[in-house]
Amino acid sequence: MQDPEQIKQRQARLEQMVADLLSEARSQGASAAEAGVSSDAGLSVDVRMGEVETIEHTRDNGLGVTVYFGQRKGTASTSDFSLDAIRETVRAACKIARYTNEDPASGLADAELMAKDWPDLDLHHPWAVNPDQAVELALRCEAAARAVDPRITNSDGASFNSQESLQVYGNSHGFVGGYPSSRHSLSCAVVGAQDGAMQRDYWYSSDRLPERLDSPEAVGRRAGERTVARLGARRLSTREAPVLFEPEMAVNLLRCLVGAVRGSALYRRSSFLLDHLGQRIFPDFVRISEDPLQPRGIGSTPFDGEGVATKPRDLVAEGVLQGYVLSSYSARKLGMQTTGNAGGVHNLKIQSGDKGFDDLVKAMGTGLVVTEMMGQGINIVTGDYSRGAAGYWVENGEIQYPVEEITVAGNLRDIFMGLQAVGCDTNRPGNIRTGSWLIDRLTIAGE
Repeated sequence: MQDPEQIKQRQARLEQMVADLLSEARSQGASAAEAGVSSDAGLSVDVRMGEVETIEHTRDNGLGVTVYFGQRKGTASTSDFSLDAIRETVRAACKIARYTNEDPASGLADAELMAKDWPDLDLHHPWAVNPDQAVELALRCEAAARAVDPRITNSDGASFNSQESLQVYGNSHGFVGGYPSSRHSLSCAVVGAQDGAMQRDYWYSSDRLPERLDSPEAVGRRAGERTVARLGARRLSTREAPVLFEPEMAVNLLRCLVGAVRGSALYRRSSFLLDHLGQRIFPDFVRISEDPLQPRGIGSTPFDGEGVATKPRDLVAEGVLQGYVLSSYSARKLGMQTTGNAGGVHNLKIQSGDKGFDDLVKAMGTGLVVTEMMGQGINIVTGDYSRGAAGYWVENGEIQYPVEEITVAGNLRDIFMGLQAVGCDTNRPGNIRTGSWLIDRLTIAGE
């Protein structure tokens, strides 16, 4: 762990490196250029069955440059920070650009959109933890999981990770910006057995601040409890019923929305939400927003991957689609302006209701709770949705027994419009946050 003054010195060196890249690009004839440099360091530990499996110190450097000769583009990268490597990387990018076709949409983001005077988002909280301490945390986590119940007979292990990152981006508009960040996590997965059948489940905690992580014992207990709750799972006959997606599964539905309104899908005309801007795609109580400037947020950033200033906005308001997820390239392809999403969305969340998970189970009455999903049966072009699932069957507003080897299927248009409620049981801190989703009806394929 480095002190603030050392961090400032490292950032100054990376900023100078970006300046050198841009200068070299100009000297080789590029009409415009952009460059990004990153330096990451971390500690990761894996334990299993009370024994240490791996201890790994990581230190990764990365440098990438994109040059433009008019509207011809070339990109090259390296992990070597030497001056000779910088020159060779720029030379390689320029060589590529000279042989590519012109693309009217290529080029830097517009100069007037560059970020200026951004706030400190408080993203850097290093953890002065040594390998012995990290091993102890992981062992405590796994031990707590294995102690939950005698039926927990095996373990996939527990993992500890602590990562620091420093990133700098600049372009020939004169923009140069960077900041340090951190992220820490603790996770555990265990295996239970009953009547010859085995089940596995997990839990985790992740945050920028080490003190905001759940305790190792809390993470382990939750992993163990989730595993034991799945023992004795049954199959269901094929039917239609309401479905409650717990938060960790509902996140995937929000990712489907993002994928459908991403610029690359739209200009290729490969999205079921093509030309839906200004149209209702959810019930009128739904608000989905992103806040890139949230202090300490996992997805917080004052500028996107092109230096464009980020700002809070609604993606969906009163159920109506308010905007797309665009970089400058995809925006030009669509005849629009970038939304500051080069690199993805930032702290996306759906507004929660006032009901917790247990309240939503009661409100559902009879139906399926989904706690795990498998497979990639999602067609963003048509909206068709079909994925393997496991969870619990509910009757009379109470969980009756675990279920497995089923498939939930429908169309994302109907799933979005069939959203009945969003729980206040918001998932763990992450770039996309949501509570549980109660959907009015899906097909459940089983026996």
